[in-house]
Amino acid sequence: MNNQTLILIQCQDAVGLVASVAHIIAKHHLNIVTMREFVDEENRKFFVRVVCSGVPAATLLLQQDLEDNLPAHAQVSINPAREKKLVILVTKEHHCLADILVRHFFKTLNASVKAVVGNYEVLKEFTEKFNIPYHYISHENKSKEEFERELAETIAPYQPDYIVLAKFMRILSPTFVAKFANKLINIHHSFLPAFIGANPYRQAYKRGVKIIGATAHYVTNDLDEGPIIVQRTKSINHSYDVPNLVTAGKEIEKAVLSHAIHLLTEDRVMLQGNKTIVFE
Repeated sequence: MNNQTLILIQCQDAVGLVASVAHIIAKHHLNIVTMREFVDEENRKFFVRVVCSGVPAATLLLQQDLEDNLPAHAQVSINPAREKKLVILVTKEHHCLADILVRHFFKTLNASVKAVVGNYEVLKEFTEKFNIPYHYISHENKSKEEFERELAETIAPYQPDYIVLAKFMRILSPTFVAKFANKLINIHHSFLPAFIGANPYRQAYKRGVKIIGATAHYVTNDLDEGPIIVQRTKSINHSYDVPNLVTAGKEIEKAVLSHAIHLLTEDRVMLQGNKTIVFE
């Protein structure tokens, strides 16, 4: 990737945009390797992700050239940071955190985990085995505002590209979500909203479900209703008891969250309202 250029564009749709973008890229002596585009016809929005071989002689000049030839208010990003910075929020469950930290250790995450923050100390010793800072911030005997203020003050110095809620079992306020807009990523079982509350797998077992799954999504003010990045399901049958369901569910959650992180760290996800455009 060192001798490649990544270009991300969002703008109003217009005739000839693909040709115009390709012409400008060629003018700057870059060769297009892949070009994935999508038009949201309902909202007349154009999205494109372009990977080029070579690097521009002047990145700012290329950006200005693109902006001058695209519709007004176009968003153009050239070569976003290669390695994204992550902060992970946890409670007590270890499966998602463990998967992320192992990938971090073997450098297959395409991101760097800068810190883990938990409202219990359960995962502190495990995290520190990877030489990653663990910050314990209890929510007990505190107002929501005080807890979230401490949380935000701990996260902010790391300047993360994304904050991953790896089974972080706290509902975040609109104020906190706004502070880290479009940076908060959550994972949850796909039983919602059918099985809301405690013990969703037991609820599912009692209902005799035939499919379980998980969803990775952006966090918004609407609980578990933010733009979806990845979803995955698994067929099950009557032989699955509650422990089997929990085990299967955790495996799906890990897979879905790691896939979402992979897509985000490679800049393959673009937001359009409450939906995502994912260039896989």
